Amino acid sequence: MAAAKKEAKPNVSKEELLQFYRQMLLIRRFEEKAGQLYGMGLVGGFCHLYIGQEAVVVGLEAAAEDGDKRITSYRDHGHMLACGMDPKGVMAELTGREGGYSKGKGGSMHMFSKEKHFYGGHGIVAAQVPIGAGLAFADKYLENDRVTFTYFGDGAANQGQVYETYNMAELWDLPVVFVIENNQYAMGTSVKRSTKSPSLWERGAAYGIPGEEVDGMDVLAVKAAGEKAVAHCRGGKGPYILEVKTYRYRGHSMSDPAKYRTREEVQKMREERDPIDHVRSILVTGKHASEDDLKAIDKQVKEVVNEAAEFAKTSPEPAAKELWTDVYAQA
Repeated sequence: MAAAKKEAKPNVSKEELLQFYRQMLLIRRFEEKAGQLYGMGLVGGFCHLYIGQEAVVVGLEAAAEDGDKRITSYRDHGHMLACGMDPKGVMAELTGREGGYSKGKGGSMHMFSKEKHFYGGHGIVAAQVPIGAGLAFADKYLENDRVTFTYFGDGAANQGQVYETYNMAELWDLPVVFVIENNQYAMGTSVKRSTKSPSLWERGAAYGIPGEEVDGMDVLAVKAAGEKAVAHCRGGKGPYILEVKTYRYRGHSMSDPAKYRTREEVQKMREERDPIDHVRSILVTGKHASEDDLKAIDKQVKEVVNEAAEFAKTSPEPAAKELWTDVYAQA
């Protein structure tokens, strides 16, 4: 069993750093805009924002290869953008329009992209975990050398089906990376109140699954850990667990006032541990980019997000006949 320790930071180029910065900023600005549209009544149902957790998916996508799969929970917009899904299609789905990835029928919590190998955000807590193992089982059966990233949160980590999945994944040596996005709060319950385990990744020891804890506010640390996990899985050694310690700045969903934590706690994380500011600092202090360069990137990202919002607003709502489509699959 690997010990929880800090891995050496990978050597990354200026281009990679700028790409990480751009990707994380896109997720941040997209989620801010989604929050605005929700407030305007244009996003129905639930809406779970990913603000603060951007380094997790950006770092892990940097370790992925073409054809690798990903599946996650309802806090899923960041995962979609990080794997290359079109912001216009994602925003249109949030607003229930036919231009969305699920034709406006899935909304924030349920959209998919077969092209990008994104197998959905799932609204039932931990339900995606056995599905992720199933995707990995298919890949092993097909011998295609692919890996599946199965994301779930600290709250889901207490669900029984997670451990049934651990057992089967290790028994069958499935190429699946279990990613625990530990953002410190399961809805409104602190990890300290919901579990006595000192860590969540170490629970895999009962099944013989190795893993480690990762600083989820540092995209370079996440990338390094992701590469190690992917190499383990692609090498035929079975599953791997990454407990990525991160933090969400907003409430559990848009309807959550988040009174279970102090404003000071959130502000401290923003000021001292923000993942985007971390990369910004590396770029500026290392003279890889000027403040003007970064402002230009921010302007470009805002234009992309505004275009996505406009596309969503102007895309029509799905016709009533869409109720009868996509109910069954052709077999």
